[in-house]
Amino acid sequence: MVKPEALQRYSLFGGIEKEQIEAILHVMQHEKFKPDEIIIAEGNSNDRIFFIIEGQVSVTKQDIILSRFNEGEAFGEMEVLDVMPATATIKSLTPVTTMSISNRGLREIYKIDIKTFSLLVMNLARDLSRRLRRMDEKLASSDSKPILF
Repeated sequence: MVKPEALQRYSLFGGIEKEQIEAILHVMQHEKFKPDEIIIAEGNSNDRIFFIIEGQVSVTKQDIILSRFNEGEAFGEMEVLDVMPATATIKSLTPVTTMSISNRGLREIYKIDIKTFSLLVMNLARDLSRRLRRMDEKLASSDSKPILF
């Protein structure tokens, strides 16, 4: 099992004390994936936010690689937040170790400690904002023509 001190280094757990992490570890799931294993398939339902402890995954949509995520990054949050099918496929590129929190686990954290829940959600929002900024910069620097709405 992953130690709370190790999780504190990552942005998803920023500002959350060791004791708070210890109190919610029981709602988190620890998993390992072999290389080339599909963790989330595009179009399928997903009810968990995954957090990469070790390894690297690819993010693909219709067989186009959109991104790669490494240790410390989270994925699956879009489906948890908007309760829609997965918009992309997440596949392990290397051996991958994750911790995950399901919708049910998030509700449990909310009941256990609203402050911890609030910090998790705020950290998740910050991570999503950073990712959106990177994608905006990537799109702005590409040679493609702008999309008009």
